[in-house]
Amino acid sequence: MAKSSGPPPIVYILALLLIGGGGYWFLTHKNKQPESTVTNTQSTETQITTTTTFPSPTNVASGTVVRVDGSTSMVTINQNLKGGFEKQFPGTNVATSARGSSQGIQSLLAGSVDVAASSRPLTPQEQAQGLEAIPIASDKIAIVVGINNPFNGSLTSNQVKGIFQGQITNWSELGGANVTIRVINRPPVSGTHQTFKEMVLNGENFGNSSNITTLERDATTPMLRALGNDGIGYATYAQVQYQQTVRSLPIDNLLPSSTTYPLSRQLFYVYQNPPTQAVRDFLGYATSPQGQQAIFAN
Repeated sequence: MAKSSGPPPIVYILALLLIGGGGYWFLTHKNKQPESTVTNTQSTETQITTTTTFPSPTNVASGTVVRVDGSTSMVTINQNLKGGFEKQFPGTNVATSARGSSQGIQSLLAGSVDVAASSRPLTPQEQAQGLEAIPIASDKIAIVVGINNPFNGSLTSNQVKGIFQGQITNWSELGGANVTIRVINRPPVSGTHQTFKEMVLNGENFGNSSNITTLERDATTPMLRALGNDGIGYATYAQVQYQQTVRSLPIDNLLPSSTTYPLSRQLFYVYQNPPTQAVRDFLGYATSPQGQQAIFAN
């Protein structure tokens, strides 16, 4: 019988096992590195509004101008920082306006302002356009009535939700007089409106019943004047804390002055990346100990 030529069958078997094992390793490992890279990138993007910091400036060039527009809830903060910044750095000018968070952000994108004051976080679409936000201060949303409103009780969070969605329309449903509740709502361009919608209404819509009036312009003073003795509205606590014509209602038996008050939020300054030197200097001051002290000055 003739001898067979070539390697024995065991060699072919081993070769097939090696090829199969190599293919399996390639298929199971080829996507691991990109997945890790994507995860890291996403982690960085979700933190860009909270991790960016600016050094406190020691000198700011005379003639520096910073234009700020945005949330009506941040008028006092903007004015206090303006005063402190201009005093510490003579020859500088901080010009402030308050046309609402969304309008301020649109003005920032258009290049007509340098900083947008916002009472809401940035949307993913706004971040995608190169905007970044840093927290400036915490604030609280107060539920307010006229000083002579006869209702003196506390509201639960669910009752507040029901009032602003038109499900509770009479003060008698809350233990008060048999009088229709006039709800004074802010317009959708208001950052406080958007924050209230997320915080109190759980992202649901405001009601459209006949007792609810939505203001055309986002301004706190007209809203407070419209409350009368039967109205209810909402504002940032800093805006109404020292008002003599309105008062804040307790929510879940807690007044806004309480550290555990449930309707609290973060306030932001938004800038276009990369920031100019003027923006760096202003934000560095705003987040410095001196700036934080100025924010809460009476």
